[in-house]
Amino acid sequence: MSVRRADSLGGRAAVVGIGATEFSKDSGRSELKLAVEAVRAALDDAGLTPADVDGLVTFTMDTSPEITVAQAAGIGELSFFSRIHYGGGAACATVQQAAMAVASGVADVVVCYRAFNERSGRRFGSGVQQREPTAEGTALGWNLPFGLLTPASWVAMAAQRYLHAHGLTPDVFGHVAVTDRRHAARNPAAYFYGKPITLADHAASRWIVEPLRLLDCCQETDGGQAIVVTSAERARDLRRPPAVIVAAAQGAGRAQEQMTSFYRDDLTGLPEMGVVARQLWRSSGLRASDIDVGILYDHFTPFVLMQLEEFGFCAPGEAAGFVAADALPLNTHGGQLGEAYLHGMNGIAEAVRQIRGSSVNQVPGTARTLVTAGTGVPTSGLILGTDD
Repeated sequence: MSVRRADSLGGRAAVVGIGATEFSKDSGRSELKLAVEAVRAALDDAGLTPADVDGLVTFTMDTSPEITVAQAAGIGELSFFSRIHYGGGAACATVQQAAMAVASGVADVVVCYRAFNERSGRRFGSGVQQREPTAEGTALGWNLPFGLLTPASWVAMAAQRYLHAHGLTPDVFGHVAVTDRRHAARNPAAYFYGKPITLADHAASRWIVEPLRLLDCCQETDGGQAIVVTSAERARDLRRPPAVIVAAAQGAGRAQEQMTSFYRDDLTGLPEMGVVARQLWRSSGLRASDIDVGILYDHFTPFVLMQLEEFGFCAPGEAAGFVAADALPLNTHGGQLGEAYLHGMNGIAEAVRQIRGSSVNQVPGTARTLVTAGTGVPTSGLILGTDD
């Protein structure tokens, strides 16, 4: 993979299994148990067994190490295990790592997983409580003393600049929230199943950090999600239609920090996602108009708008109108605002369902889905497609 040329990964691996626990606010069990339940569900979905697995990938912010999950899930020897940093930015990169392992012959079947009690246990939305001295933590030292303590406060800085630069008001963010909740209302697995909202509901929700309201912010969720990756050849003989990994990419921009990249020349976009977008389009040979469904990381609504603009679906400042017009089926599972906050892994699962034709909000004829991971941090993305 290079930011300057196309890579050769596309078409060599596929997602063949997806599995999840229920999504709740109090799981009543350990994060390890959630991880194992999700892994086993994903393997069952693929028609594989723990004995078939020789690779595992997860996030650095995880309390269930690969070897512990392997032991608890009945998996034997591992030839590959890996962790991706930067919180939600890791989601699609776990699948990229798995695909590279499979394509290079390092592993045959790799399971990517994420499991946490993010509501009943550690709540990321509560902000920084304490911090061990680290090189990357230095950047936070310039912001925490002035009250920028939470992810919402960090995103609010960029969101305020976005509105100012384009002459917009905070109500434009409501289009993302309404779209997500409309889809969640029809998804029995979603926490907000049966609970759509209106633009008026969005405007009436309380301020969290201006210009962000409560309904601009994702949920906090307990749960687990797992994804099974194997070779495209083997995938054709398994239980489910494969979701072929057409392209995969990671990206970090210039002057990149974790959520606090405030010293860039421009705060109205997401340069790290721009890096991902260029790599995905270059390696796949596709463009925005070729995408049938977009599953865009939605921890906060403003960053969904910026992602659409970085990928070229619309011009800068025009994404709210793009979403309002339903120009692209977006977050058909309900997103992290409506279904669950699993650091983007549940979004990958929804992209697979769209390719399989099994989503509760199925878009007819879906052949290409775009999935993105966490924004404001070094991030990642995928294009998944049918086996044709």
